[in-house]
Amino acid sequence: LEALYAHSEDADDHNLPLMYWYAAEPLATVDAKRALQMAASTKLPKILNFTVRRTAALGTPEAFAAIVETLTPLINQDDKREFDILDGLQLALKGQRTAAMPPGWQKVETKYEASRNADLRVKVQALSLTFGSTNALASLRKRVMDASQDLSVRRTALESLLAAKDANLAPLLQQLLGDAGLRGAALRGLASYEDPQTASKIIASYDSFDPAEKRDALNTLSSRVAFAKPLLASVADGKVSRKELSADLIRQLRSLKNDDVNQQLEKVYGAIRETSADKLSEIEKYRKIYRAGGSQPGDASRGRLVYSKTCQQCHSLFDVGGKVGPDLTGSNRGDLDYILQNMVDPNAVIPNEYRASTLETKDDRVLTGIVKSQDENAVTMMTANETVTIPRGEIASLRQNELSMMPEGLLDALGEQEVRDLIYYLRQPGQVPIAAAQ
Repeated sequence: LEALYAHSEDADDHNLPLMYWYAAEPLATVDAKRALQMAASTKLPKILNFTVRRTAALGTPEAFAAIVETLTPLINQDDKREFDILDGLQLALKGQRTAAMPPGWQKVETKYEASRNADLRVKVQALSLTFGSTNALASLRKRVMDASQDLSVRRTALESLLAAKDANLAPLLQQLLGDAGLRGAALRGLASYEDPQTASKIIASYDSFDPAEKRDALNTLSSRVAFAKPLLASVADGKVSRKELSADLIRQLRSLKNDDVNQQLEKVYGAIRETSADKLSEIEKYRKIYRAGGSQPGDASRGRLVYSKTCQQCHSLFDVGGKVGPDLTGSNRGDLDYILQNMVDPNAVIPNEYRASTLETKDDRVLTGIVKSQDENAVTMMTANETVTIPRGEIASLRQNELSMMPEGLLDALGEQEVRDLIYYLRQPGQVPIAAAQ
């Protein structure tokens, strides 16, 4: 392997570097220090990153010490190899709020304080935070709130503080609601903290948010009983439009299983069925609505606008949209019955990979989404607006539902012309320009 690692001409080959890695993978269990030294000397891609991750997976103090020993002579010498090591270490620690500080790490942290590369500095501070460094905590908070810093650096710093669940972060996140560059991340992050000021501050700024930020705001306000009550009160008062409570948000609010929330929801939204009484008659109703538009039942550009508000967050169509649900581009979209059956009765046939799960944390947050991966350390769940990793120790319960992630009642909130426009767009063979929103 040492000889194969010297084949720098193989760096651009599609297969060979990975083939070498398949052979090299067990080396970390035999002699971690030598495996890392070999990996650090090769010009083949991914080898060093993979070797660091495999070494860290051993979980021993000696393994982490070997990684630190490999990194130390590279500091401020080779950005690419430094990133390979630091990225590998971060991936290996994903899902862990805290970890024991490896021998020699304080020296690494001190050296990187003067690094010319701001991204490297923030990455080291993020790892230092996981290793319990109070200096890193203070530095990252300062960097997040410093508007003169590069936005990408501030975002990375904020991600690190959220990953570590900094106990004093909620007031800073509330301040960031006025920062356009970090507002979305702040709105999503506030769901992790049951702070009494959060709901009122989000609702006070709600009208200034763009559509994606409003969606993040509504998801956060639907994640806790303490947030849901002010949200529904604001809907009753007209501060938040009733139409913005989409079907999936209604389901999320009901997942809180709180009588007061359910009563408020019924007052502002009306009676909510657990399941549709007669799917066939409902499908026939929407078939008639669509056909009432005549030979040109809808407008595709207007339909794309409706799609962007109701479907795009979870589904991709023509390479645009989310990855929570199936990609619609190759489906049988030309068939009106196929479209209506899937929209009206999404729970008729549900592939296992699209079954929704409900996760409750020990601090009373409720998430609904698809479990993408889980191990003994953490569960990674994809919700309608983000992908979150929750450490096992913070999970109160996790259960898979007999329902699709796609909620029932998706068309109920739409006017008849909006229904026609949406279905007409979904049946198009290619992409169309989106209509301008108000």
